[in-house]
Amino acid sequence: MTENRLINLLLVAPALLLVVGLFLYPLGYSVAGAFLTKDGRGTWEGFLNVYQLYTTDILFTVVIITVATILVGICAVLIGGFLVLGTSPVLVGFLKWLYRWPLFIPFVVAGQCMRAFLAKNGLMNNSFVSLGLLEPLQTQSFLDWRGVIIAFVWKQTAFAALLVAGAMASLDRSTIEAAQDMGASRPRILVEIIVPQIRQTLAVTLVLSFVTMLSVLSVPMMVGSGTPTMITVDMAFRINSYGDYTTANALGLVSMVLAGSVAWIYLRHSLKEGQPQ
Repeated sequence: MTENRLINLLLVAPALLLVVGLFLYPLGYSVAGAFLTKDGRGTWEGFLNVYQLYTTDILFTVVIITVATILVGICAVLIGGFLVLGTSPVLVGFLKWLYRWPLFIPFVVAGQCMRAFLAKNGLMNNSFVSLGLLEPLQTQSFLDWRGVIIAFVWKQTAFAALLVAGAMASLDRSTIEAAQDMGASRPRILVEIIVPQIRQTLAVTLVLSFVTMLSVLSVPMMVGSGTPTMITVDMAFRINSYGDYTTANALGLVSMVLAGSVAWIYLRHSLKEGQPQ
């Protein structure tokens, strides 16, 4: 038994060392740094700066990420529903090929693509002008909060749709076929039959999407403009402009609280559903 335990410990040791070295140690260092000055003295200055300077940015971040998460969920459900209920093999195959492309594109590349696509003289406005839908003077830049949401939704929908579509494809089709035989429309089948059965997968997908988008720096920095801005940009600004790691760590702790709150809400809801009535 002792030899088996030693072997098991040796097998998991590399993974544990990676978790400790790449996650737990930086996490603890950042949390401690939010309460310490450069010379190691305890302070609340970082949180005071966060409250005085970045409260609006925190609220802006919450709103942007929440809206983007909701839109990601809607798009993922629509894509998964079309893949499961679609009757045209050509369109279904084309959508399967198309929606996965953003999976292989980093956020920094997605941000640069959106800069070229959403600018006042970008591809989107030039296409509308060429089609006669807009006059050149009517074009406007979307390099603001709208562009950030568009970039997040476009990039994250592929990941969400992959999980949601997989969950939908694994369902027992007998209930779907029964509803079709009774004349139910595809939107009604999707909303009333399929989505309730994959709500756990959808909830996990939304939590992961929320946390992922909350941690992104490149998109709000490259696509967003002006103020307010997002927490990640504020963190980079405090470090690069002032070398103020205390305030940056305090902002990071706020973002961890936001991410942890979403995960806690999901876990609490899941535990309630799992309890016997």
